Amino acid sequence: MEVLRPTLIRIGGRIYRKNNIRQQTYPNEEEDDFCADEPCDAFMVEETERGFQCTVEVPSLLYKYIIGKKGETRKRLETETRTSISIPKPGMEGQIVITGQQRSGVISARTRIDVLVESFRKKQPFTHFLSFALNQPAIQEKFLQFKEEVLEKCSKDHGVNSSLFQNPAKLHLTIGTLVLLSEQETRKACELLQRIHMKDGSDKLQLIADRLMEQFVTSGLMMKEWDRVKLHATIMNTLFRKDTNVEQQNNATTGKSSFKERETFDGRNILKIFENFYFGELQLNSVHLSQRFSTDSSGYYATSGQLTFS
Repeated sequence: MEVLRPTLIRIGGRIYRKNNIRQQTYPNEEEDDFCADEPCDAFMVEETERGFQCTVEVPSLLYKYIIGKKGETRKRLETETRTSISIPKPGMEGQIVITGQQRSGVISARTRIDVLVESFRKKQPFTHFLSFALNQPAIQEKFLQFKEEVLEKCSKDHGVNSSLFQNPAKLHLTIGTLVLLSEQETRKACELLQRIHMKDGSDKLQLIADRLMEQFVTSGLMMKEWDRVKLHATIMNTLFRKDTNVEQQNNATTGKSSFKERETFDGRNILKIFENFYFGELQLNSVHLSQRFSTDSSGYYATSGQLTFS
């Protein structure tokens, strides 16, 4: 790790430095300043008859990363912070409870758990996404025209065939992706979406998208990848060659896909011939929080939450 450029992790609107150095602790030491590199006022710590206590909501799918192989990770955390960490049984949603004699130790344990959770959350495939729906008949018609002309003029190019194209019913402008690992996190995302309002009544799409991203990043439900949202509609992708039903099953059970390496295609002629292709225009008045693989009766992604604006 480069000392002057350490790894930074964003958690709940705060930025933490990730240290790879493990410090040795001793039972007879005086209380260490566990909060030297951590914001001690970032968490709600309750004083009890037995010392101090803090709780943290973690999806049950991530418990194993905090427990570690044969419980080694939890034991190390408890030893280094001189705390006790109670974790619900696998498959049961609930709060992780951290208790200890020293407030600073409880805060240190909570911070380290947050860093662990955030680190492993990044490795999970996204489950939901925020988008503007583009599945309007006029746009679908232009998209199908585009598909027909590409196949007519570029089908001899390497890898170019009908399997590359998006399903017209699923056309959308992506704002950002989310990893929601429990019903509670999905409810939180829906509630947040409903609370967001464009106070200036702006009809600027980029501004709306940027404000949405900012709110979701601050809430901890979305990772920030760019300074501004890169609004885009995916119309061709080698991922579309896959059977999404099988992919959904693989991701649900293992978090991984069993498919072989994606087959590439040569898109140079497509970019050259269709760089100014006109897909039409439409008025957007809502933002959808959609589940990645589920679809409704219309064929569009199933909506978990929606924000309507004028």
